[in-house]
Formats: sequence, structure tokens, C-alpha cells
Amino acid sequence: MSAALPTVPVLHSEWLKIRSLRGTFGALIAVFVATAGIQALACAAVGQAEAGALGEDPLLGAFYGINFGQIAAFTFGASALAAEFHHGALRTTLTSVPNRTRFYLSKIAMVGALAFLVGQVTGLLTFVLGQAFMGRYALSLGDPGALRAVFGSGVYLTLMALFAAGLTAVLRSAAIVLSVLIPFVVMVPFIIGQAAGGAAEFLPDQAGQLVLRLESTGRLGPWSGLGVLALWAVAALAAGWLAVRRRDA
Repeated sequence: MSAALPTVPVLHSEWLKIRSLRGTFGALIAVFVATAGIQALACAAVGQAEAGALGEDPLLGAFYGINFGQIAAFTFGASALAAEFHHGALRTTLTSVPNRTRFYLSKIAMVGALAFLVGQVTGLLTFVLGQAFMGRYALSLGDPGALRAVFGSGVYLTLMALFAAGLTAVLRSAAIVLSVLIPFVVMVPFIIGQAAGGAAEFLPDQAGQLVLRLESTGRLGPWSGLGVLALWAVAALAAGWLAVRRRDA
């Protein structure tokens, strides 16, 4: 495996690919715009109306915008991988980087690094900008759980992007992946939660967002919930690695 680890030239080429693809780079920027922008708008509209205007958990409410930002994270991860499967791009890539594992790990490393960087900036500014409109109901970074939630929100967005990237390596279509993932995180938790007595707690978004809550009431805590999301992402990435290694370009 060490012979297949990413190298600086390969990582640089993956950065150039992402930067040159308008849709992919735009989705990365949209992670910040959607999360922080919607959070600021929501807080400006209802933040000072009453306590709990953004939900019973004030810390989770401080990251309301992440429900929209995660869609952009899905789009970023999916489009970054899907670009390799259009018009024979993968064959060209493998001509330059014949080792498929090195190519795949380099792609995933760059997607993860960019998502983490943008995610951390997004988490901090989402919290700060949103709370600026909350008046006497505002939280500060020194309040219990605030720093954990800020850091965890960036990790959450990163794992969501990697989850989508791994699935795209399997399905080879960003459109298919997004048509599956968006309903999966929007509707399925409520359906399963009502039908299976709380099994939705172990779904990616429900588990991952526990790191944003002031207190956990279920079987998972903030970090164990994020760990469950990480397992979903690792499983998708492993499946993607097998697909890239075994399928024809």
C-alpha cells in the first residue's frame, strides 16, 4: 500500500482538476454560502422573536444552516469523482497515474482536505454570524459545547462530502448519487424513526449531527455519533476503491 500512497505531483493535479471544474469548485464554495448564509438569514428573521425560535436545542439551532450546506457537500464530493467518468477522462488519468490506488487515494485526500478546510471556516462563521442576530438569546464560543460543535460541524460536512464521493466511485454518476442521498437524509430518518423505534439514530445525518447538540438523549454521544457517520463514509470509500480497482476505465 505504501507504494500507492499519494504523492505531491498527483495531489497537485487533483487540485488543478477541482479548481478548473466550475460546477465542482462552485459546490465547494456553496458549502459555505448555503450554511452560513441561510443561518444568518434565519437568525435575522426569527432569532430574537423568542427563546427556542430555531428549535428546542439552542446549540443545534445555531447550525440550522448545515441542513442546506450538507446538500452542497454531497454535490462537491459527488461531482469531483463523477468528472472522472465522463468522456473517457479516467483513461487519460490512468495514463498519467497508472496505479489506481494512488489515483483514488489522491482524489479522496484532496476532496477531504478541501472539504475540511472549507468546513472549519464554515462552522466558525456560521456560528458567529448567526449568533450576531440573536440578541439576548445569543450563544458565545465559551458556552458549553460551542467549540465542539464548531469543530464537529466542519468534520460533519467533510464526512458527508467523502460519503458522496465514495458512492459516486461505485455508481459513476453524480446525478444518481444525489437523487439517492438527498431523499435519504431528508425523509428516511423520519420514516425509519417512527417505524423502527429510533433506528434513525444510526443513520448518517442523524448520528453525525449529535456533535451539534447541547445534550444527547439517545444511545450515542456527540463523538460516537460522529464516529458512526465516519463508518458510513469509510464503507462508501472502501466500496469506491474496490470499484475503481476492478472495473474497466
